[in-house]
Amino acid sequence: MHGAPSGHALALIVRISVRFAQFVKSNSFYRHQNGCVLASLRNSGATVHAILAAGASASTRAFAQLLARMPSAVPGLLYGLRLWASVCLALYVAYWLELDNPFWAGTSAAIVCQPQLGASLRKGWFRMIGTIIGAVVSVVLVALFPQDRVLFLAALAVWGAACAFATTVLRNFAAYAAALAGYTVAIVAAELLGDVGGVNANAAFLLAVTRASEICIGIACAGIVLGLSDLGGAPRRLAAQFAELATGIISGLVGELASAGHEHADTQTARREFTRRVIALDPIIDESLGESSRLRYHSPVLQSAVDGLFAGVAGWRVVANHLLRLPPEAARQDAAVILQNLPPELRSLPRYGATTHCTTDPVGLYWTCESAMRLLFALPVGTPSLRLLADKAALAMSGLMGAFNGLALLVADPTRPVPRGRVSLRVPDWLPALVNAGRAFVVISAATLFWIVTAWPGGTGLILFATVIVLLLSPRAHQAYGAAIVFMVGAILDVILAAIVAFAVLPALATETYAAFSIVLGFCLVPMGALLVLARQPWQVGMLTAMTLLFVPLLAPTNPVTYNTVQFYNQALAIVAGASTAALSFRLLPPLSPQYSTVRLLALTLRDLRRLASGHGPRDWEGRIHGRLSAMPNEAALLQITQLVAALAVGHEIIRLRSMMQRLGAEADLEPALAALAGGESARVTAHLARLDAALAGRVDERAASETVLRARGSIIVLAEALTQHAGYFDGGGPNEVR
Repeated sequence: MHGAPSGHALALIVRISVRFAQFVKSNSFYRHQNGCVLASLRNSGATVHAILAAGASASTRAFAQLLARMPSAVPGLLYGLRLWASVCLALYVAYWLELDNPFWAGTSAAIVCQPQLGASLRKGWFRMIGTIIGAVVSVVLVALFPQDRVLFLAALAVWGAACAFATTVLRNFAAYAAALAGYTVAIVAAELLGDVGGVNANAAFLLAVTRASEICIGIACAGIVLGLSDLGGAPRRLAAQFAELATGIISGLVGELASAGHEHADTQTARREFTRRVIALDPIIDESLGESSRLRYHSPVLQSAVDGLFAGVAGWRVVANHLLRLPPEAARQDAAVILQNLPPELRSLPRYGATTHCTTDPVGLYWTCESAMRLLFALPVGTPSLRLLADKAALAMSGLMGAFNGLALLVADPTRPVPRGRVSLRVPDWLPALVNAGRAFVVISAATLFWIVTAWPGGTGLILFATVIVLLLSPRAHQAYGAAIVFMVGAILDVILAAIVAFAVLPALATETYAAFSIVLGFCLVPMGALLVLARQPWQVGMLTAMTLLFVPLLAPTNPVTYNTVQFYNQALAIVAGASTAALSFRLLPPLSPQYSTVRLLALTLRDLRRLASGHGPRDWEGRIHGRLSAMPNEAALLQITQLVAALAVGHEIIRLRSMMQRLGAEADLEPALAALAGGESARVTAHLARLDAALAGRVDERAASETVLRARGSIIVLAEALTQHAGYFDGGGPNEVR
């Protein structure tokens, strides 16, 4: 491709992608996540079946079957066109600016271009941040070690370890930015060191700026193409999930009260599933923030909504456990009182079935929950048991207020602002981050040592791609090894495809026009993107993702085109060797197993709970435990999740009880129970709590004090029930069976 590529060719590529997207949307075909399910084709299923049933010819039947499959293929086809247009636009701009290695712009566009608009924009933003940080660090390292290759490479390994630590501690796209900051330094270092390993300090600044510019060009081009061809839909999907979870929690709580706890086994499984679904909201929240600046500004509202859903499940759990332990008649009477004091809108909400009512009037439901919370909190009762049920139902209503407030934000209704407060980093466990940092240091150091000993010309590529894969896959914990193997398989398939294109297809075209080159890219990238969207198995997604990301750097288009087989196979071997090194590192230095991670999370929570009992616990107790709930592996048993939720409830009651006993002037009466809890003696705790409950029952005070006494006695009941049910866990021994 001599000279700058033709603008007509590029305009044609972008126009095809954009016009196809506009066609899909303008004909009312735009459906499903960010996709384009052809409604008219989807509704033609009856016609297709009629053709097949009528005994049509083989060609007609084949066409009818193809027609029936088209709706599900359109989202993938549209994504493939976007991917193709993004890469071609990025390469065009890089060629026009006559940058050294334009393929970095195309590679960045392929990486940033995601099937979901919000994910693409959010990923592009954080990729830009990580790239700039990495470029700055590259210049700093060269300035510190301008003539010392060993110290420079050692500093590279240390920086990679620090970035691996950050990728594990941070979440979602912030973790991706940390990984980018790590391997951007490796990209610049590979260029500076060359084949012989001498640090070219004079070229460091210009090279860092050039590489950062190429990457930012790719990010910008992908953002332009996606912005023109995709309207996004993450906030709408998040709103539907918020509505479904909130109504499900209300339905569960109302059903629990209606059955007076008789369906405990079924609702326990339902609560576990709700907890898992709330945990899974994190990625889609990040996608929604990527699509809307308004949501980013009000992000505390969404975090409060997630915490509110956790609180709703926690209140439901305490109500269910207490009703189970009451005599049947007393349980029915107390449950009936609470149920009668819930507004009719909430009692009848389960009859709606769908979530339409929630999404059309979230503000009305917010005020309904607030009214229920106030009514339950002020409900005059005469027993601590009924006080407990009223307070925990009020706690659930308070949490659901936050959920409906977040839902109102998503559907553009008036929203009550949430104070931003201090931003806290919720780290469930520091050990996985330390393990990943150590592994990254060892991998980068080993790759560096191998290159120094062998003087292999592709050694810098080995260092680069080993760094890239170990940083990107480390946060995936026990899945990292399998993902690395799949990535390596995808890299090998990409090597074969890129070799065919570079040494067979492009030379056979006998032309160096940009249009011809773009068409060849389209024949490769469009099917890759389409298959990636249609993939359902994890190995398929991993393999196709690797092929999508590595195709452009393997092809390494230059201006003019060069056909250097030695350079190509050195680069290909470096990529495969880097992937193999990373996979081997995950086997030799394995991450924490799901079972061990679960045990550690429970042990750390128990340690923090005992510190809380002794008066030295964390300030943000609920936030910390919510973080650990989010980090619980999918393999965790029902009992282990229940124990963590029980610890959350016990800590909450300790904080409440300590405050109430201070108002009653009886702090000293509570201390023996808390000291026994800090010592892991649940039997002594329950004995002290029983004596404290008897002492409080004998108090005759004014009405305000009597309300506090009832609430304190209700908290004592919650503590005693949780400690009895999970005595083995709170004593530090083996877990009990959940009844």
